[in-house]
Amino acid sequence: MKCFEIPQPRVGIIGAGRVGSTLAQRLVEKNIADVVLLDILPGMPQGIALDLMQARGIERHDRQIIGTNHYEDLRGVDVVVITAGKPRTPGMSRNDLLHTNAVVVAEATRQVMPQAPDAIFLVITNPLDSMTYLSWRISGLPPERVLGMAGVLDSARFQTFIAIELGVSIADVTTMVLGSHGDAMLPLPRYCTVNGISIVDLLPADRIQAMIQRTQQGGAEIVGLMKTGSAYFAPAASAGVLVEAILTNRHRVLPTTCYLQGEYGLKDVYLGVPAQLGRSGLEKILELDLTDLEQAQLQRSSLEMKAQIQIMMERMGEHSV
Repeated sequence: MKCFEIPQPRVGIIGAGRVGSTLAQRLVEKNIADVVLLDILPGMPQGIALDLMQARGIERHDRQIIGTNHYEDLRGVDVVVITAGKPRTPGMSRNDLLHTNAVVVAEATRQVMPQAPDAIFLVITNPLDSMTYLSWRISGLPPERVLGMAGVLDSARFQTFIAIELGVSIADVTTMVLGSHGDAMLPLPRYCTVNGISIVDLLPADRIQAMIQRTQQGGAEIVGLMKTGSAYFAPAASAGVLVEAILTNRHRVLPTTCYLQGEYGLKDVYLGVPAQLGRSGLEKILELDLTDLEQAQLQRSSLEMKAQIQIMMERMGEHSV
């Protein structure tokens, strides 16, 4: 009798910095997928991969981790996660990274497409919404297969602040944040609950507003504290949740940066919305019933993203896109 080996899911991570290496660790130690970790720095991804491989006996898993400087090693991966790019430093907004990281994301997308044309792309690089749009344009893939990470991260930050404020287990807190990954993001208190109870029934309006503002500045707060880097544990954990949802085909509903084609009255822009995910990527976008004020705020977020995208495209030149 022949013994057939079941193919294991493989994830390619472009960028072996703190987010990329932490994501690689989470994927293998949670037994989600084998990992190919790529970076332009010779020796760095190979060293990180070897270090993670040597931890397998302690963590008790048999996942394979490969470090490489060559895009050919990404051949046939199921999911590509783009984390490469310059991180923020104190005083720098996500928009300040626009041109520098657009060049990085565009090149990474071009290089990986011949190796993994059937992969689903997940973008983490900031400014995230415009980088996701750029990767979609460069790849030529259906928008259902090019997604961004931010909504899970922003919702997790809001979830943390609510749990701390109320002194309750974070396991009982659910949150929803729409819009861009930046100051124009839209946390929705009406859809945020503690074991089914809306936070608007548990907290005064001023405390909710304070937590909304802290969520909107969640990344900047960490950058200001760290001085020489930006957040990576929570972003890597957020990306891991999305990768797992895709590879396990669980049809999970998660706030995800998706291409809008009329949903919420918006078109030709990537923004965070509640989305059902599966093995084919985006399965469907769920449209919430927004108030007039919430719809106006989401529209503002969309207009800001479109302006950012236009600047990015003009700087890069349409011929390069």
